[in-house]
Amino acid sequence: MYTLCDNPLLKVTASVTGGRIKIEASGILARAPGVASALAMVDGSIPVYAGERLYISTWIPPIPSRAFDRFVRSRLLSSLGKRTPDQITISITEECPNRCKHCALPDSGEHLRLEPHEVKRIIDQALDLGSTLIIFDGGEPAIYKELPELVSYVDDRAVATMFTSGAGFTRRLAAEIKEAGIQAINVSLDSPREREHDEIRGRKGAYRDAMNAIRYAIDSGILVDLYVVLRHDNISQLREFHELAREMGTHELTFFEVVPTGRCSNATDLILDAEDLAALERFTENAPPPRIFSVPSTIKSFGCFAGRSWMHITPSGDVYPCACYPTSYGNVLQESLGKIWKRMATFPHKGMRACPIRLKGAPKNL
Repeated sequence: MYTLCDNPLLKVTASVTGGRIKIEASGILARAPGVASALAMVDGSIPVYAGERLYISTWIPPIPSRAFDRFVRSRLLSSLGKRTPDQITISITEECPNRCKHCALPDSGEHLRLEPHEVKRIIDQALDLGSTLIIFDGGEPAIYKELPELVSYVDDRAVATMFTSGAGFTRRLAAEIKEAGIQAINVSLDSPREREHDEIRGRKGAYRDAMNAIRYAIDSGILVDLYVVLRHDNISQLREFHELAREMGTHELTFFEVVPTGRCSNATDLILDAEDLAALERFTENAPPPRIFSVPSTIKSFGCFAGRSWMHITPSGDVYPCACYPTSYGNVLQESLGKIWKRMATFPHKGMRACPIRLKGAPKNL
C-alpha cells in the first residue's frame, strides 16, 4: 500500500493488483472535479514500476518521496488557482549531430549553451518556486560533459530526467547519471523502422544510437520512456511503436503530437486531424504494458499545461511557456525566474483543451 496524500481534507492510497493501480480516496477534496479527474486517470492504469516505491509514470516523482509530496501540494494548490511550475525543461546546449525535420528549437549555429553555474542557479530558483521535475534537454544533452554534475545538483525536492536521441549516450554516461540520481531518460523516436527514423533525423545511425541508449539505461537501472512525436504520416504505426517499446523493455511509451513550429512551421500536412486523434485514443484505452502516456489525450482532459505548470528555458536563457511555444517572457540570465513566472500568468492559452500552436500556428516573440 502506498500513501499518495494524507491530510484532513484528502486521503489517498494506492495498491497494485494484477499489474494495475487501484486508488482509494476519501475526504472533501476527493470530490473536487480537478482532484477526482486526476485520481480517475491513475486508477486502473499500468504503473511504470512498483516495488519499495511506486512509480506511476516516468513524468512523476516516486511514492513515497519528498518530491512527490511537493507535487501533490502543488496540484492541490492548482485546484485553488495557484500556479506552480511543476515541470521545467532546461535546454543546456543547442549542439546536436541530428537535423530533425520537426525540431522545435533548431541549432542557430552560434554554439549556444548554458554554463554549469548558470544551470545550477536556474535549478535553485526552480526548486524555490516549487518545481518537482527538472528535465535536461538540448540540442543533445548527452554531449554536455558536465551533465552528471548537473543531475547530482538536483536535490530531493525534485527528480531529474533527460531527453536524448541516443547520440553521445554511452554505457559510461548511463552509469554516471544513475550514480548522480537521475530518475529516467526519454529516448526520442520518430519511426519504429530504422531507415525512416534515420531519414527524419537527418543522420544515418540515429536509430541504432536510440536503441543503444535504451539498453545502456536499462542495464544501469534507469527508467526509460520511449518518446514518440506523432505525425499524420506515422499515426498508422502506433502498434509498431508499442511492440518495439515492449520488446526493448522500456517502462513507458509517450505519444506527443507534432507542432507546427521551428523546422516544422510550414508542415501543416503533418498535423494530426480529428480522425488521427480518435485513433490514438482508441489505441491507448486498452493497450497492454508498457504504460502509455498520451499527451494529446491528457491535454484534452486537463487543458494545456504551458505557462500553467510547464516552463521551458533555452540555451540563451530565454524562458518560454513550453518548448513548442516560442514566445519569450523574459531571460533568466537577466532577471529572476520567479519574476518571469509571475509575468507568464498573462499567457493567453492556459488550460486550452488543445495545443494552441496546432490550432493557430507559431506566434512571434513578444
